[in-house]
Amino acid sequence: MSKQLSIVCFFLLLHCCVKSFAQQATPVYDTLKIGGIRQVVSYTGSPERPVLLFLHGGPGSSRMRQAELFTSELSKHFMVVQWDQRDAGRTLALNKSPLPITLERMEEDTYEVVLALLKKFNKPKLYLAGESWGTVPGFKMAASYPELLYAYLAFSPVINQEESERMLIDTLKAATRTDKIAQGELHKVKIPFENAEQVFYSRKWMFHHDGLTFKEGEIKEVKKYLEDWAAVWLPTWNAAMRRNLFQTLPEVKCPVYFFIGQKDLQTNHGIATAYYEQLKAPAKRLYAFPDAGHSVLVEKADEVQKIIIEEVQGGARALPITCIPLPEEHFMLIAYERQIILPVGNRLPVIAGLLQ
Repeated sequence: MSKQLSIVCFFLLLHCCVKSFAQQATPVYDTLKIGGIRQVVSYTGSPERPVLLFLHGGPGSSRMRQAELFTSELSKHFMVVQWDQRDAGRTLALNKSPLPITLERMEEDTYEVVLALLKKFNKPKLYLAGESWGTVPGFKMAASYPELLYAYLAFSPVINQEESERMLIDTLKAATRTDKIAQGELHKVKIPFENAEQVFYSRKWMFHHDGLTFKEGEIKEVKKYLEDWAAVWLPTWNAAMRRNLFQTLPEVKCPVYFFIGQKDLQTNHGIATAYYEQLKAPAKRLYAFPDAGHSVLVEKADEVQKIIIEEVQGGARALPITCIPLPEEHFMLIAYERQIILPVGNRLPVIAGLLQ
């Protein structure tokens, strides 16, 4: 099965002021002075509501243009904030980073954005959500500044990414053992990645494993995209990959909520589940979606928004595992130190980005 791959185009935005906010579906754009440059954020919802800040994946992959897919209901209950990080999306269109991009710089930017939003909306705390790469600065915020967070939501979290990437390559090698081209390309991949070519081979065969393929005409474009990406982001991504939260972050002081797709091989779902089970927190929950992959935030947008509104914002705490009679085939029980009933939906074959 072939799916059209899109590479996001970035557009320059207008500066908007907080007085123009209303509870709207159309986002309002703003710029914040963060880390010495102007960085673009968008607001959807009412400033009277709690702030919910999303940290996009990548690194370098804006989510602003897809945000309506997973925030249409959230914006009725929160002031939803999307932020295009340094050298990503609208922020890159506005100004390129004059500083080398490091993991520490990105984490400091995140802290500054949080402080700026709390000041702008006159709030003591906010809700923070990270997706994939975005969970890296997200976990740093939860670890270092839990007093600023009502809760931290981790989607497809990066926990021990070196091990996750090794497991992925092993899985792909086993699945393509009779394919000489796949074997040759996968054996060139080193972890951590050394160059864009290795990233390409890893993601090419991961998509193939999921039943998705690049069209012949797309391969050149994808390779060019990854070469440009690697020139900026590969050292930072490798630094993030080397972190192992099992060793460095055994406890956080704010509520945490994990959202994982059990088909996710990119940020391995088994690693995420094992880390969740050992993580200490004042309250925690794990939502596991059996028929979702890495882009669980988009694939299960309706269910995710319902959970955030009804359980996360409601301050639900961890529950003991209990047995509940389930209606026929419409619901299933997912239990990790608590009970959750999630509707089972059809998988949406969404490619949110090569490196989300």
